[in-house]
Amino acid sequence: MRSRLLPAGILAAAVATAVLVSGCSSSDDWSRPHEKPTAVGTLGPGFSDPAAPPAPEATITPRPRSWDGVRPSEGYRVVLLTAGEDPQTRTLVNAVTEWAEEEDVSLKTIAATKPDQYIPSISRAINLTPDLIISAGNDLVDPLAMVTPNHLDQRFLVVGAELAEPTENVTAADWTGASFRGEGLGMSSTYDPATFTAERAGRAVRAGVAAVLNGLTGIVVWLD
Repeated sequence: MRSRLLPAGILAAAVATAVLVSGCSSSDDWSRPHEKPTAVGTLGPGFSDPAAPPAPEATITPRPRSWDGVRPSEGYRVVLLTAGEDPQTRTLVNAVTEWAEEEDVSLKTIAATKPDQYIPSISRAINLTPDLIISAGNDLVDPLAMVTPNHLDQRFLVVGAELAEPTENVTAADWTGASFRGEGLGMSSTYDPATFTAERAGRAVRAGVAAVLNGLTGIVVWLD
């Protein structure tokens, strides 16, 4: 699937009313180029098999805490893209925000409040040229499936959900009880809002970012 591009004037107007952008968590105003980010630290044994890298769209189940030694390099720029006010989404948003504060990540947040804002909000996030866009909220899954194949140079991390057919630039961090994959597939029979705990969401963010920083993208990082 591919996104339908809007005329520049219409898109600009839509984006202006579609999203709420919060400031960075650091002094970085993103106005200048910065060095390509790297992983600080190394993945622990059992995160994945170095001798057999996961194939595209594969699912890996890392050993618990095998990602704990990895953090982003200084100046890592992240856009948190979110939609929805349900408790599950709020838990994911809090997890991303807390992680960014702990790791001194430069974070901007874009929140879409209506369906016609979803694709413009993704476009706004891409235009900010972050190192990573993290998505929180099931409502963004189908719009991301439309847009992400057209922007293969932009890295995405979907937390608490998946894209049914992700391209190489889209990674997911998911678990039993989450795993929404789009309206066409319906809600998983195992979907359980109670599994969206602060602890699990925090693990998902850290494990997912660790995978992206180590080039393990286009896959699903599954948490027990």
